[in-house]
Amino acid sequence: MAASAAEQASSYSFILSISEEEARVKALNEYLSTRSYIQGFTFSHADVEVFRKFSGPPVDQYIHVVRWYRHIEAIYDGSSEKNEPCKLQTSKGKRVQPPWSPPEGTKHSRLCLYNSLTRNKEIFQPQNGRKVLWYCCGPTVYDASHMGHARSYISFDILRRILRDYFKYDIFYCMNITDIDDKIIKRARQNYLFERYRENKSSPDQLLEDVKTASELFLVKLNETTDPDKKQMLERIQNAVKSAFDPLQEAVQAKFPAEEINRRHETLLDEAKDLLSDWLDAKFGSQVTDNSIFSKLPKFWEGEFHKDMEALNVLPPDVLTRVSEYVPEIVDFVKKIVDNGYGYVSNGSVYFDTMKFDSSEKHSYAKLVPEAVGDQKALQEGEGDLSISADRLSEKHSPNDFALWKCSKPGEPSWDSPWGKGRPGWHIECSAMAGSILGESMDIHGGGFDLRFPHHDNELAQSEAYFENDHWVRYFLHTGHLTIAGCKMSKSLKNFITIKDALKKHTARQLRLAFLMHSWKDTLDYSNNTMESAIQYEKFMNEFFLNVKDILRTPTDVTGQFQKWENQEAELNKNFYDKKAAIHEALCDNIDTRSVLEEMRSLVSQSNSYIAAKKSSRQMPNRLLLENISSYLTQMLKIFGAIESDDAIGFPVGGNSQNINIESTVMPYLQVLSEFREGVRQIAREKKVTEVLQLSDALRDDILPELGVRFEDHEGLPTVVKLVDKDTLLKEREEKKKIEEEKKRKKEEAARKKQEQEAAKLAKMKIPPHEMFKSEHDKYSKFDENGFPTHDTEGKELSKGQIKKLKKLYETQEKLYKDYLQMVQNGSAN
Repeated sequence: MAASAAEQASSYSFILSISEEEARVKALNEYLSTRSYIQGFTFSHADVEVFRKFSGPPVDQYIHVVRWYRHIEAIYDGSSEKNEPCKLQTSKGKRVQPPWSPPEGTKHSRLCLYNSLTRNKEIFQPQNGRKVLWYCCGPTVYDASHMGHARSYISFDILRRILRDYFKYDIFYCMNITDIDDKIIKRARQNYLFERYRENKSSPDQLLEDVKTASELFLVKLNETTDPDKKQMLERIQNAVKSAFDPLQEAVQAKFPAEEINRRHETLLDEAKDLLSDWLDAKFGSQVTDNSIFSKLPKFWEGEFHKDMEALNVLPPDVLTRVSEYVPEIVDFVKKIVDNGYGYVSNGSVYFDTMKFDSSEKHSYAKLVPEAVGDQKALQEGEGDLSISADRLSEKHSPNDFALWKCSKPGEPSWDSPWGKGRPGWHIECSAMAGSILGESMDIHGGGFDLRFPHHDNELAQSEAYFENDHWVRYFLHTGHLTIAGCKMSKSLKNFITIKDALKKHTARQLRLAFLMHSWKDTLDYSNNTMESAIQYEKFMNEFFLNVKDILRTPTDVTGQFQKWENQEAELNKNFYDKKAAIHEALCDNIDTRSVLEEMRSLVSQSNSYIAAKKSSRQMPNRLLLENISSYLTQMLKIFGAIESDDAIGFPVGGNSQNINIESTVMPYLQVLSEFREGVRQIAREKKVTEVLQLSDALRDDILPELGVRFEDHEGLPTVVKLVDKDTLLKEREEKKKIEEEKKRKKEEAARKKQEQEAAKLAKMKIPPHEMFKSEHDKYSKFDENGFPTHDTEGKELSKGQIKKLKKLYETQEKLYKDYLQMVQNGSAN
């Protein structure tokens, strides 16, 4: 135990009474040897004072004194000022921690989104903590889904995944299906009437007569059309019908064989479908009364839409609403708008009073596109083809008003309402369904750019009229248009590519990468160049992942995976963290995936340079560092929806539907095969057995690619084994063959040209100098005894300058001929 204060005072009094310093140090050393060190160096004010009497540090032989002296000196900085007040308050006191303050840090970026309500990037702030209420306008299902749909739904899927998986928001995502609409009613009716017409099997003469009659109605429609794109589409239909009409008419008049007439009959029926459908609908459409006809078409195309979305790896919504299932809610919604004073009834239909709404102090009409108010073309497109007849338009108080509820005409589906039999307007459906699920205000509403006016502006107006608020939507997000090779894409113009057709040419990942490489809110051009860029990006990333996997498969013990870092590793790691920061900034800046992918590409390029430098110096790249980088990149691609599998690194092998991890299953066997092959090649090279080397190359180039396996041989390094998509490898093999064939062709061409040049040179060498000019009768008329020309064709003597030039040529030929004779003598003239 440590000495008590009384014992210390008594001992120190005796020690301090010793006048000679060395004797005093010796006595102190003996005393301190009795003090315990178990509790550490706990000292008192008396301890400090006795050490201050020293004239200098004690010598090493007094180990106890030296130990205590050093400890006290470290604390008091060797101060020997007797009058300095002791900093130690008690014998039990300890050193206190110095003050601490947190680092200043850096400013955190916040997520900003381009809000169509302000046409600016705004800081994203959900209304309720991390929870985000999101509504997205779904498709009107009357035909196949096309790349315009993909543009919107893939883009929103990317945004949704990033907000959920990167920014960690709690997303509640609702989407609708429009299965009651003018387009659906008209298409369903036309399909039904045309199929009945086909089943009736009209005679060739009757078909020709009906097509003539239908063409008259079609011609009126064509002449009334002012839109140049639509006019061009109608002219294409007209030309196609004519090209099928004339051959059938010719066959009937000339009484061709029945088989040939039937073939031409079917061709005209197919080409004239649109034209006949319009005519049949105008004639018999009002007689279609079976409501099931109007539900069968959208049900089929909704199913196809969901299949397309699944094929594109688009997440399903948390809630899906169909108009046909929400008619009672829509009726109640319309009724309240009328009760609130913003709607009126007219001839069994209900219209929204835009002037009444806009004149209210707390409301404003057309928040998104105020400059479009009064655009009758856009307004009529919003009302639908079946709702813009003169009688319908005359029902409105103002041309800017729009239908909330439409009184059904004959040939249209209908539901009961307080205003009579009718059906919902287009805009009201989203308001009623979104309001039913999300309430009076949502955080995000999404849709295509072309829906801003009138659809979304009308949604906003009627919803805020219902809830009597001015904030039904906080952030409106609109995806950009999609063009096809620079041309406008439109289903109504029959200028579109279906999603199914697009997936026959490119994978869902390649389509998604193409979208990621462009801003979600700007126009995207779907073209060969766009897709080629996406394919090359995928290939670039995949090669990096495969190279890293190969490095990670290199055998090592537990401790071997931890390698010393040199400057190269430190630099790459710094770049890694810089890129992560840049990616975060880009995502905060309106989800700028285009910049993100460029930063990822740059990181891979830096990593590739690092790997190449290490391999060139025969050093193993740092496994953990590359694993961290590749895992991060993989995780980002998973967040974007470009990777579906649970693989830690890279794209999945063998598709995403596999129940087993093909790579981890087959790679050990491929590694053994690779090592065995390398051993065989080594022996074959040493023994110079070319047949074995050829078989080894055939295994690499011809056999393994058929199985989706790539062996990459590198001089002085182990063979790299990669699992790659079979089609990709076969395509690479074909391209490699083409390149080799082109090289071979160029080599043969060069050899042929060289041979021709040599033959021409030899032929020239064979000519004796005195004969070389004699054949040029078109230039010379007289020659001397050596065959040298003296006069031109007109009989004039050659000038000195001409003779000088010809003499040089003559002398050159003399040398060539002499060389030829020498070659003949040596036997090498052939």
